[in-house]
Amino acid sequence: MAKWVYLFKEGKADMKNLLGGKGANLAEMTNLGLPIPQGFTVTTEACTDYYNSGKKITDEIRGQIFDALKVLEEQQGKKFGDTENPLLVSVRSGARASMPGMMDTILNLGLTDAAVEGFAKKTGNPRFAYDSYRRFIQMFSDVVMEISKAKFERVLDEIKEKKGVHFDTELTADDLKEVITEFKALYKQEKGTDFPQEPTEQLIEAVTAVFRSWDNPRAIYYRRMNDIPGDWGTAVNVQAMVFGNMGDTSGTGVAFTRNPSTGEAKIYGEYLINAQGEDVVAGIRTPLPISKLEEDMPEVYQEFMRIANLLENHYKDMQDMEFTIEDKKLYFLQTRNGKRTAPAALQIACDLVDEGKITKEDAIKRIEAKSLDQLLHPGFDIKALEAAKPVGKALPASPGAAAGKVYFTADDAKNNHEKGERVILVRLETSPEDIEGMHAAEGILTVRGGMTSHAAVVARGMGTACVSGCGEINIDEEAKYFMIAGQTVKEGDYISLDGSTGNIYIGDIPTVEAAISGNFDRIMTWADEIRTLKVRTNADTPADAANAVKFGAEGIGLCRTEHMFFEADRIPKIRKMILSKTVEAREAALNELIPFQKADFKGLYEVMEGRPVTIRFLDPPLHEFVPTEEEDIAALAKDMGLSVEEVKVTCDSLHEFNPMMGHRGCRLAVTYPEIARMQTRAVMEAAIEVKQEKGFDIVPEIMIPLVGEKRELKYVKDIVVETAEKVKAEKGVDIEYHIGTMIEIPRAALLANEIAEEAEFFSFGTNDLTQMTFGFSRDDAGKFLDSYYTTKIYESDPFARLDVDGVGQLVQMAAEKGRATKANLKLGICGEHGGDPSTVDFCHRVGLNYVSCSPFRVPIARLAAAQAVLSNK
Repeated sequence: MAKWVYLFKEGKADMKNLLGGKGANLAEMTNLGLPIPQGFTVTTEACTDYYNSGKKITDEIRGQIFDALKVLEEQQGKKFGDTENPLLVSVRSGARASMPGMMDTILNLGLTDAAVEGFAKKTGNPRFAYDSYRRFIQMFSDVVMEISKAKFERVLDEIKEKKGVHFDTELTADDLKEVITEFKALYKQEKGTDFPQEPTEQLIEAVTAVFRSWDNPRAIYYRRMNDIPGDWGTAVNVQAMVFGNMGDTSGTGVAFTRNPSTGEAKIYGEYLINAQGEDVVAGIRTPLPISKLEEDMPEVYQEFMRIANLLENHYKDMQDMEFTIEDKKLYFLQTRNGKRTAPAALQIACDLVDEGKITKEDAIKRIEAKSLDQLLHPGFDIKALEAAKPVGKALPASPGAAAGKVYFTADDAKNNHEKGERVILVRLETSPEDIEGMHAAEGILTVRGGMTSHAAVVARGMGTACVSGCGEINIDEEAKYFMIAGQTVKEGDYISLDGSTGNIYIGDIPTVEAAISGNFDRIMTWADEIRTLKVRTNADTPADAANAVKFGAEGIGLCRTEHMFFEADRIPKIRKMILSKTVEAREAALNELIPFQKADFKGLYEVMEGRPVTIRFLDPPLHEFVPTEEEDIAALAKDMGLSVEEVKVTCDSLHEFNPMMGHRGCRLAVTYPEIARMQTRAVMEAAIEVKQEKGFDIVPEIMIPLVGEKRELKYVKDIVVETAEKVKAEKGVDIEYHIGTMIEIPRAALLANEIAEEAEFFSFGTNDLTQMTFGFSRDDAGKFLDSYYTTKIYESDPFARLDVDGVGQLVQMAAEKGRATKANLKLGICGEHGGDPSTVDFCHRVGLNYVSCSPFRVPIARLAAAQAVLSNK
């Protein structure tokens, strides 16, 4: 018989895949003899079985849950469902990768109408008993029965208003009985049945709900955002309740052993007196700093600090801990490696190395490569900031500068972001359902919540600026406005947030480029010592290239020459070429472009100072260059001495039914070889002149796009070689150059051994290779991919993360076949995937020489390349 359930004492830290992160750590803390409320873990395999069994928990798993519950009853000296001294439990999710707030939790499970009466007598604290029951009814109804939490909040707010109180803690036991009566009436109204009074039914329903929450929309979205596979499943932790809501000698809190925003080596956290755990992260009350606990309960604080330091030393990483104080007795509910901002991640990694706790290799493995993007985010322009006056200040929950238009719902934030707007999401408090809007936003502002609220934790993980707990704001989310400092801010108005200071400004403050810390250079130096993959950049302008070099790029892996033709002084010339009727006329038009192309290439060569530069010849179909506005058509007709009608007919004839698979790439050079001649001349003359003027040793790499046949490549290559040799002879200079191709058509991957006979390098254009392999374009995929994510057909966007199983096979096959023909064939990747860490790992494994990505993703690729070496040892 399979084992589906483990007592905490049966597990250990290295069982994370089976027990989830929370379960494995609870087991480890149990083994360390720490004060942990005891319990058991239902495994991730049981979650997978739940889905495989048609979303049912089998009798075998149920039996093991109830067997473990009996052991817990013996440990606690209480009976589950007892009406005099009931054992109450919490039911929490616990995936193997931390997913804060994405799945569901139920507290105080086991209370019923009868049990709450006995519980009140046993504890001698009726107010606490009824407070626990009203919380349980609301959480169970929300999480398990899917009745909106907001409906219960409205009931609670109405009763508080009627009683003339502001906080939940001011309600009496009798007030809370009234709340319970109203909550149960709401439940019956919504579900048509009474609130369940059988604790074992409550427990199985709660476990089911946690399993079910693995596939809720926000969890699916979070997994896609963080590359977490859907088949991992979540574990469920059932744990004896300890109570922070028993009065002024009780409380609950969340703390980090180091500052998760800055990395400062100092305890950082918050707690609430007379509260349960959800109160802290939900942001309903603004918590107290952990330092205040030393004043309130000095002995508890000393014990807390002892255990916090022990946990950090044990795990050798910054810990995120949840704790509860029950009548001055301290319990730890969980610990995990804490989410942190990128600056904090670098600081903590460097500090831990300096403290001798971890090695440089450990430090490299600890930092999430994608998070480095946060370091490159802009800050506010200093002069503009000095001229601006803050209208409010709250908690600096996640660093960075953000300015954008105010929206009050996650959907509005997401929708307007997709229209190209910069968005600030303003909420009374965020909830896990807001994840997509939070991801779309430049910044997040909340009225409620502390530094460990949902908004703060999730924003830090995403690298989004966040200011939380601004009690000065009077907000009306339904009417879509808020008031602060006597000013009204409506939907669509601009505000600016400083997530590093907590300042709030009305208006759109301009931002400037981020300054990179010394820790960044230190980590990058370590990464460069380890990695074997080179990292290049995709750059079409000297400014992009200079940025990339600053971030550590070792060359240009893709220069798209077509981007150089769209400027106002060039587009008429390319249009003249397109509309010309003879080779001579086309050549005359193209000759006018040579000085422009040459100047562009010289600019790139000068910035790159001898680093390799791969220049892709003209790729898009010609219809992208022709005019569409009547005014432009008339001007072109006049310039060429043609009638407007003639120009329109020619432009219409260039229309393509499927441009992605049409007259483009090397097909243009086959039809119009003069284009390849012009571009070759510009490349070679630029390289020779820069070598002569600046002394840089330039070795141009000319890339022929969209090849699918060896003879196709040879035809264009012969034109390039003939022209290049002619230029060398004219200039009296011998200069080395290389000719290769993009592998972006499946046929090219299949016949890579033949194509390699004519190519000196392959660069995998994985954008087009993905489109061609999947059979849909990235421009249209957005219409249906969301459905594919929710149905779990796909788990990630194949245009953001390389499809290793399908497209990856073609890449690997082409690499192997190409090198079988030419052992020294240089291999790289230049699609958008080049800056994705999982793709970088794949490129390392299949033996590519380099990856190329956008300038701001170069540091990500450098770190990911080092991590690939360490993870594949």
